[in-house]
Amino acid sequence: MNNMNSTTQRDAFWDTLYEMAHEDKSIVVVTADMGAPALDKFRKDYPSQFVNVGIAEQNGILVAAGLALTGKKVFAYAIAPFITLRCLEQIRVNDAIMKIPINIVGVGAGFGYQDSGPTHHIIEDIAVIRSMPNVQIQSVSDSVMAAAMPKLCCQLSTTRYIRLDRLILPALYDEGADFSNGFAVLKEGSVYVVATGSMVHVALEVSGRLEKENFRLGVIDAYQIPLSLNLTDILKTTKRVITLEEHFLPGGLGSAVCELLQDQEVNIPVKRIGITHQKQYCYDYGGRDAIRKYYDIDPDSVFLKIKEYLA
Repeated sequence: MNNMNSTTQRDAFWDTLYEMAHEDKSIVVVTADMGAPALDKFRKDYPSQFVNVGIAEQNGILVAAGLALTGKKVFAYAIAPFITLRCLEQIRVNDAIMKIPINIVGVGAGFGYQDSGPTHHIIEDIAVIRSMPNVQIQSVSDSVMAAAMPKLCCQLSTTRYIRLDRLILPALYDEGADFSNGFAVLKEGSVYVVATGSMVHVALEVSGRLEKENFRLGVIDAYQIPLSLNLTDILKTTKRVITLEEHFLPGGLGSAVCELLQDQEVNIPVKRIGITHQKQYCYDYGGRDAIRKYYDIDPDSVFLKIKEYLA
């Protein structure tokens, strides 16, 4: 059994970075007063490689950029909406314009902080961050991928935003998997659904249910944005494409797929499934499943939408 089935993405990520920091003293963590067992171990054992700026995420991005200019490999960490949307100007100026490479690590992608209300939900970040050059998004789908991210981050010369989920999700990949491609075909089919983050698991569940009704729905995990041009080679083999995301539709994964196909002059109908602006922000409580049901992106709703579309 893959031991990543019982490990959070957060802990998998920081455990790997902890091991790397022992050998590489240029690795530095900048945190906005965030705590976690794996992070506490880093702070205790490598105090000279750990900076806590307090609840001041904007300052954290500035400190991270300053450290990066001295040659450090910096990882700035906080709750996802606060390390991105609160810091847009800092990211735009330091990373997109000045091209200072840092690693922005946000925990709680989508409705990860399910009971904290819309201030803590992050369903706009892909649209906002991908609009800027020199910033790459890694939308992590399992803990194996999360554990592999620190090494990839240290090899990149531009800024990378890593979206970590709070859920303990089943492992989709074998340990040691290569994540340099930007996407992975997890299941082949005559029609593909392209999903990202935790919604990849929903896509696989729905695909299994549709298989019992003789629909061959393939599943692609698009874990890197901007999307790889190689994804076009897969999508153009099918007559229809579906996208699935726990994110507002405007500017999200579905928009990115449509843009990719259009730019490559591939004329394929695309069905986007995600959060519409009509329902706006959710103040309802009851857990993540209830919120997804409110937005019609829970497995039952997605199953019915895709079945109707394929029929």
